[in-house]
Amino acid sequence: MTSAKDRLAHLLHLPDKRSAQPTKEQKRAYIQELSQSPLSFKINVFFEAIKSIFLYGISIGLICMALAAGIGAGYFAALMKSEPIPSYQVLKQQLDNTDQAAGLYFAKNNKFGAIKTDLIRTPININEMSPYLKDAIVATEDEDFYKHDGVVPKALLRAVISDVTGFGSQTGGSTLTQQLIKMQVLTSQVTFKRKATEVLLALRVDKYFTKKEILQDYLNVATLGRNNKGQNIAGVQEAALGLFGKNAKDLSLAEAAYIAGLPQSPSVYTPYDQDGTLKDPEYLKYGLDRKNTVLFRMYRDDRITKAEYKAAKKVDLTKEFQPKADPAETTKSYGYVYNLLETQATDIMAKQLAKEANVSTAKLNKDPNLYKQYETQATELLSTKGYQIHSTIDQEIYDAMQGVVHQQGATFGRTYTDTVTDEETGLQKTVSSPVQNGSVLLDNRTGKVISFVGGRDFSLKQTNYMLTKRSPGSTIKPLLVYGPAIDQKLIGSKTMLADFKTNFKDYAPTDYGGTIQNKFIPADEALAQSLNIPTVNLYNALKNTTDPSKYMSKMGINLTADEYSQLGISLGGTSDGVSVLEQASAFSTFADQGEHTDAYVIEKITDPAGNAVYQHHAKKKRVFSKATSYIMNQMLAGVLTDGTATSIYDQLYFNTNNLVGKTGTSNDNRDIWFIGSTPGITLASWMGYDSTGRNLTDNSSQINERYWSKLANSVYQINPSLMRLEDDHEKPSTVTSSKVLKLTGQLPGTVSINGSSQNLNGSTVTSLYNNWTPKATSYEFGIGGSARNYETFWNHYLGYNNGYGSITYSTADELNPTSGYSSRRSGTAATTTNNYTANTTGTAATTGTTTGTNYTANTNPTDTETTN
Repeated sequence: MTSAKDRLAHLLHLPDKRSAQPTKEQKRAYIQELSQSPLSFKINVFFEAIKSIFLYGISIGLICMALAAGIGAGYFAALMKSEPIPSYQVLKQQLDNTDQAAGLYFAKNNKFGAIKTDLIRTPININEMSPYLKDAIVATEDEDFYKHDGVVPKALLRAVISDVTGFGSQTGGSTLTQQLIKMQVLTSQVTFKRKATEVLLALRVDKYFTKKEILQDYLNVATLGRNNKGQNIAGVQEAALGLFGKNAKDLSLAEAAYIAGLPQSPSVYTPYDQDGTLKDPEYLKYGLDRKNTVLFRMYRDDRITKAEYKAAKKVDLTKEFQPKADPAETTKSYGYVYNLLETQATDIMAKQLAKEANVSTAKLNKDPNLYKQYETQATELLSTKGYQIHSTIDQEIYDAMQGVVHQQGATFGRTYTDTVTDEETGLQKTVSSPVQNGSVLLDNRTGKVISFVGGRDFSLKQTNYMLTKRSPGSTIKPLLVYGPAIDQKLIGSKTMLADFKTNFKDYAPTDYGGTIQNKFIPADEALAQSLNIPTVNLYNALKNTTDPSKYMSKMGINLTADEYSQLGISLGGTSDGVSVLEQASAFSTFADQGEHTDAYVIEKITDPAGNAVYQHHAKKKRVFSKATSYIMNQMLAGVLTDGTATSIYDQLYFNTNNLVGKTGTSNDNRDIWFIGSTPGITLASWMGYDSTGRNLTDNSSQINERYWSKLANSVYQINPSLMRLEDDHEKPSTVTSSKVLKLTGQLPGTVSINGSSQNLNGSTVTSLYNNWTPKATSYEFGIGGSARNYETFWNHYLGYNNGYGSITYSTADELNPTSGYSSRRSGTAATTTNNYTANTTGTAATTGTTTGTNYTANTNPTDTETTN
């Protein structure tokens, strides 16, 4: 017979192998018997129940902990699955690397310098360090350094729980090994993946290297505040020299303890300000107190005796700190290249860091403060992680081009002397203002910048004129007007364009010198001679056919809708201008059969082990059809054979059969351009003064063409294969050739003139079209021109001597008879806006002071293109 206790245990499902499942009647009997049991029995049953619940709780807790550990391990494994496991050699190279500033390289792996940083370090062997230093660092930063395997397990568990639950800090306490990994290998981003990678690498480092080796590397790279020259220092040798004027091996106990206390907060504990002066006593006390904390920990760990501890605490280190000194001056070689690579590498890394944080490039570009945040991180990376920046610049060609600009610079024009205010001192000083030059050499197919000229003299002016925005002058004509017009089947190479006196409301363009040709001119001749009125007429018609801006944006030139709405844009009248690099890159599109590849100067960025953290990948965009590009190359060749750049041919050492180009000149010779392309390369040159109020001379185009020729010759002499001179422009099957009348640019036909039908025949020329054929000649056969202009043409055709084709000059009063203002250039056209004279005789007349490197320009100019 069972007791009430046994029956109750069975009822409550307590472990009892003797019991069987009770029936309902048994349960009622058990409960009745229980109600009659003594109090002590009821208490025993209560505690039995609590015990069971507690055991169940422990079991569930253990299961949950195991599950959490499994999830954490799985999460860790998932993160590390794609993480490459570095070899011993790779890790050794990274940990031993004390040249932490990013190295700068020309093409072909030719190193020329490193990113400037005031962080200096001098690595030494651990045997050259005071034993006090080693003991102080271990006692302060990682007391279990000689016991653990690179990480402390509880720190890893804490990081997992923190990341999964969202509570607590993700960083946790790091060992010396982890700190070394953080300084030498990883970024400072606080993410769980970075922490997990840090743990993985710390374990591997502890496996590969001895504790002595790890400690040596740490003591050589740890950042330790500033020295008495105001420079940021790293490594104990520089700290010993910069703070106490002695080598690390000669440090006293108190000095070693002071240095060992610096890594926790270098900016707070360092004794020096940014200029190298000693801090005020109230701020020095933080570092001195930290020194005493280090001494106590050394004493606590039995690394020093009590007597040594007390004696070192009494040492007055303020008497031992070095007095302020001036840092040695350093010179920067290849200044233009250095600045270009530093700027672009920082931008690349900032965008990569933002992308890793799921911040889009578009958002980054819209928020200057956000961009500044990632730019700062990128600067830190490039200054501290030993990256290598590999550029596309060919050192030999670059040196040759610098030699040409130095040799020819004196021929560019007059050098002025200006008085300016020194930004640092606020005092007046005199500076030279010579004619400046920006040039660039591009590979047409890849977009790589092979070489460039940033300016006349980096020591005189650090502005890179390859990147400054200036009026593009007539170099914009083939890109914005003629190329799109051919591509849209608006014209063929011999389509007639009107060159008569015209006035588009308040805009009245003329050709160079205020001239008007008073005739219809073939498109290829208008481009070769860089005539303005035909170009404006064509742009006016083109805008009614398509949006020309879409072509420009595909080639990397982005102007405003307001700029494109102005007819003067067809002659280069922009608000801010276009850089030499942008213009050359766009121009190279024709040489690459209508495809555009963005220009670039950084090939790749690698870590100290040679792994690419960034690799440039060229992307091509179809801008013009192959037929359009072929026709444009034929037309641009005419610029050199019969147009504004004929002087170039006699100055070149190489085969010019496949050379094409375009000149450009803005108002009053303020900007002078020549861009030339072979099938392999595009070379662009711009000349002008910094001051928007100064102009070049009328023969500056010839000066620039002579200079461009010398640049091209220097490139050819070093590497002729770059130019691909023997690669003919292959004629696509979509190019249509038609014999058109030389007079009308259309096929022979019948035209009614003054009521009489005329059968038109006569001399013909070959005109090229983008996969279409022209129609028979009609009365209004050209683009632009009024009814009166056509009447003049046809009467001249019938034999009347009516002045057709006679060049005339337009004056300001003729174009604007009520203006009451004279033009800036005698015999040229001018328009008046808001009671001031706006020059319309050239592209992009500057009307104000400069802001940075952008120039305000007239949006409705008349280009002052020279005709040789």
